[in-house]
Amino acid sequence: MDLSLSTRTVGDRTIVEVGGEIDVYTAPKLREQLVELVNDGSYHLVVDMEHVDFLDSTGLGVLVGGLKRVRAHEGSLRLVCNQERILKIFRITGLTKVFPIHTSVDEAVAATD
Repeated sequence: MDLSLSTRTVGDRTIVEVGGEIDVYTAPKLREQLVELVNDGSYHLVVDMEHVDFLDSTGLGVLVGGLKRVRAHEGSLRLVCNQERILKIFRITGLTKVFPIHTSVDEAVAATD
């Protein structure tokens, strides 16, 4: 399976819609997207993972790297995920304490930092 990426802006938030699998083969594509957004001045990101079928440790590393990049600019990276199998990965790794995880894009956009 491949990875699909698209972006859109809502207010001061940039929504990154991700679909497919985030693994060792596709994670570099997501990393490039996040780096490009931050380099272009987008420091408040919402990564919409509602259509992600699979996430491995490489994908987690890319998300953590993205978080570090936006925080260097006093920004934020919020996740949207409501799939139990993906949420379980964040719980097991303790990353639910690191990432704000929301059930919808609207909820993530409305959240204050």
